[in-house]
Amino acid sequence: MQIIQPHFHGIARTAQDYERMAMAGVVAVAEPAFWAGFDRLYPETFIDYFRQISEFEPTRASWYGIRHFCWVAVNPKEAENPSLSREVLRHMPEFFKKPTVLGVGETGLHKSTRNECEIFEAQIDLAIQYDQLLLVHTPHLEDKLKGTKRILEVLRGMPVNPDRVWIDHVEEHTIRAIKDAGYWVGFTLYPITKCSPRRAVDMLERYGTERTLINSSADWGPSDPFTLQECILEFRRRGHSLQEAIEVFYNNPARFLGQNSKFDLKPIRVEILQEPPASAELKRQEPSFVSS
Repeated sequence: MQIIQPHFHGIARTAQDYERMAMAGVVAVAEPAFWAGFDRLYPETFIDYFRQISEFEPTRASWYGIRHFCWVAVNPKEAENPSLSREVLRHMPEFFKKPTVLGVGETGLHKSTRNECEIFEAQIDLAIQYDQLLLVHTPHLEDKLKGTKRILEVLRGMPVNPDRVWIDHVEEHTIRAIKDAGYWVGFTLYPITKCSPRRAVDMLERYGTERTLINSSADWGPSDPFTLQECILEFRRRGHSLQEAIEVFYNNPARFLGQNSKFDLKPIRVEILQEPPASAELKRQEPSFVSS
């Protein structure tokens, strides 16, 4: 089965991860810009980072037959420095021209401060102005519900097309409001925090698979890119068909990301031969022995 990993921080992973992912069916990844674990101090640091994910990572992934795409943005954790953020935003349109850049992401909120909201709105404006896809980060843990409500308020006040907006890191208490507003939702799988494969499948079964993306993020913290394959296994274990799995783990990201023409992987449908019924030919044959 072919898989698209729509949210994957390749710069935090080894070449062996790419190799194992390729062997496990991953044919394409999309890498959003994210927080490096510390606050960057200079616009040039961001620009070099954008160069790395838009120029070098596609080469590294291609060594294993994986297509690599990316996003550019100021992560909400670093939006508390508005002057720095605005200087970075001034350079972002240069990267929209690159052949693997899909849009603005991941932007969004962390603590929902005034500065964060200001830079979030500025990045939405940028996505609208340059007709880019938008990937939105929702806060962690205790700030998630509050931050998600604020994100929806900000988006409602701006002329965005919900079809082109993906709100990530959703959980059981935030998914309904996002889906009802017409946006795409994302489940982020982690071995410790965020969402487990089992919880993700529970939500797929309860809320449906439409406009839903599953990813493992796989950043520099405790994470594992193969939680995505664990989720597929759990999905199939519960009786969902191969085509249903392809819809969620390949076709959905192909549909959303494919709204940017640079992402040229198309949805697929597999023709599965019907398994033959049990017959005498399939029954175990007892060995016959001929005595001499």
